[in-house]
Amino acid sequence: MEIRWSILLIIIGCSLVTLIPRVLPLMVLSRLQLPDWALRWLNYVPITVMAALVGQELFMDNGELAPIANNAELLASLPTFLMAILTRSLLGTVVVGIISIMVLRFIV
Repeated sequence: MEIRWSILLIIIGCSLVTLIPRVLPLMVLSRLQLPDWALRWLNYVPITVMAALVGQELFMDNGELAPIANNAELLASLPTFLMAILTRSLLGTVVVGIISIMVLRFIV
């Protein structure tokens, strides 16, 4: 098997691009004491990212706004969201979501 230097450099470059955004903030922030307002603000980052990802999947179809009437994913998200709020169980939420989308895809 032949090793090409260009491929090796691409692999090293990709690993650096992946590693730096993950390790550098961890190294810098582990030595700093963040103020309380910054810690409270950082607590909202994961849910914001998740809401953006889920919202895009629920409301967009091929880059356009999906019609609400025939949107099985949006309808399946309602019992899933209710399950998440009531039980706070990740497994239960996933199971309800999968069952909801299966049932709605058979019906719609």
